[in-house]
Amino acid sequence: MRRVREPRYLYGIVTMVVIGTIAVYAWPNLVNAIEYARYRMDPSAERAFEYGSRHLDASEPEHYNLERAEFYYREASRNPNLPYVYHELARISFLKGEFNAALAQINLQISLHGSTTRNSFYVRGLINGFVGDYDAAARDYETYLRTDSKNWAAINDYAWVLLKAKRYEDALIAVDWGLIYWPDNAWLHNSRATALFELGRIEAALKAAEAASAAAALVTETQWSQAYPGNDPLIAGDGVRALQVATSENMHTIQLAFEEAQKGMR
Repeated sequence: MRRVREPRYLYGIVTMVVIGTIAVYAWPNLVNAIEYARYRMDPSAERAFEYGSRHLDASEPEHYNLERAEFYYREASRNPNLPYVYHELARISFLKGEFNAALAQINLQISLHGSTTRNSFYVRGLINGFVGDYDAAARDYETYLRTDSKNWAAINDYAWVLLKAKRYEDALIAVDWGLIYWPDNAWLHNSRATALFELGRIEAALKAAEAASAAAALVTETQWSQAYPGNDPLIAGDGVRALQVATSENMHTIQLAFEEAQKGMR
């Protein structure tokens, strides 16, 4: 009886696949180890800031790591004259939900560098908004928007704190300004729908909510990550779905209110 030859080439393919898989998962750790070794050989604040920025860059998911970013930015903070160090530390604290630490860090950033790091006012506005100091948040956004008046994300965040402060007319003015430059923006349309709804302009609110829902359906994960820089890129898909659910639910709520208003007119 003839013996069937073993397909040894299959073992070679399997071995290559296994080695490749191990390399894919081991490579980031190897890169981080080399990075750390290089830093220890030349522990400059500039190098630390460079590495910290790499680990906070959502456009490079393979390097994104908040803990490593924080480590290197803290190393960089040994040179307080380096711009944006405490700004970035504040962003990380904010992303971790440590709002008191974030506020202290961004206040230190502004005290050290003032208006030379204008984005710091944007970050402080966001932090103040989350801790519920809406008036302070609005002032920070106004300071930032004087230098970057067409930034849709800043405009929308400004509208968000105005809505929280029940300044609905001001919020509407802000989003209408943003929509001049970003007519298909889901976030702006959603904020506009909320402002109009709170002002009792239900029919107009419904149209804005429909526009928001339609625009949200077209938002990609890349666009979401650009809208929320610093957030883990691995949650971009969840973020897109959350936006779509939020705009849909807002539209449904306003639709019901519109139908009730129509019944009351009969």
